Amino acid sequence: MKRHLLSINDLTYDDAVLILDTAAELAKISDAPVKKLPTLRGRTVVNLFFEDSTRTRISFEAAAKRLSADVINFSAKGSSLSKGESLKDTALTLQAMGADAVIIRHNASGAPARLADQQWMTGSVINAGDGTHEHPTQALLDAFTIRKHLRPENKDLTGVKVSIVGDVLHSRVARSNVLLLGKLGAEITLVAPPTLLPVGVEKWPVKIAFGLDAVIADSDVVMMLRIQRERMAELFFPSEREYSRQFGLNSDRLRKIKPTALVMHPGPMNRGLEISADSADSLQSVIVEQVTNGVSVRMAVLYLLLGGAPLAAGANVESNEKVGM
Repeated sequence: MKRHLLSINDLTYDDAVLILDTAAELAKISDAPVKKLPTLRGRTVVNLFFEDSTRTRISFEAAAKRLSADVINFSAKGSSLSKGESLKDTALTLQAMGADAVIIRHNASGAPARLADQQWMTGSVINAGDGTHEHPTQALLDAFTIRKHLRPENKDLTGVKVSIVGDVLHSRVARSNVLLLGKLGAEITLVAPPTLLPVGVEKWPVKIAFGLDAVIADSDVVMMLRIQRERMAELFFPSEREYSRQFGLNSDRLRKIKPTALVMHPGPMNRGLEISADSADSLQSVIVEQVTNGVSVRMAVLYLLLGGAPLAAGANVESNEKVGM
């Protein structure tokens, strides 16, 4: 693997499978008497968040702490950044503090790449979401969840039909999932009104549908996307009621999906808009499990970027001496 994780394009097929396999081994820690490994003891991981987040920040923090790293949570609000300090000066400050990895979430697309390309830091840079560009670890945890349920004996997702529904235009999750799930062999359909599809989407390796009813019965995974009102400066659909009628996952549509199909959402959800409460809480929903799996996947990313060696399948994760470094 490369030193940074800025985009799914930084991963080869083998890299992606290695992360998923490593996450599967590390997930066993959740059932172990001691839910901690000493692998990153003495390392410092910084959560540098310029955007509000709950799931991603806490997930990365939990992942780093389970690997025994020291964690610094750095929020732009109330810091020198709110006084006009540049990204470069902040990075140099973190470097001076001995940060081994910086997990950055930023509202500007390309900010993590700038942090890495300018070599302001010697540590690893992990993209936790940048603008409308990408969110690679979210795609990895989504792929992990799908593989766990639908392809437990396989390395990849060959033949799995995934429908990604909603605000694709503003979704970094959608972009990363298209890249990763396609790399792993899944068949992807984007479902959205034309106003919520990016320019040039016809060149993406996906199918396009303009209504959920056309694809829902044939989908193995229905991945709903949040309507990102905060990124919308203009009207992209007539009304929320009309959007929900055409593209929302409700109880009527839920009855049409396969018994084995999965309902997913990266969160946070707009209940009653893109997804109804009964759909979000249904037996086919793995939305809460996605959060759990996110910790294991982010542990795997940190383990491989900072630990320096893959975790062997079947390793005794309960033994600190067996897997520690």
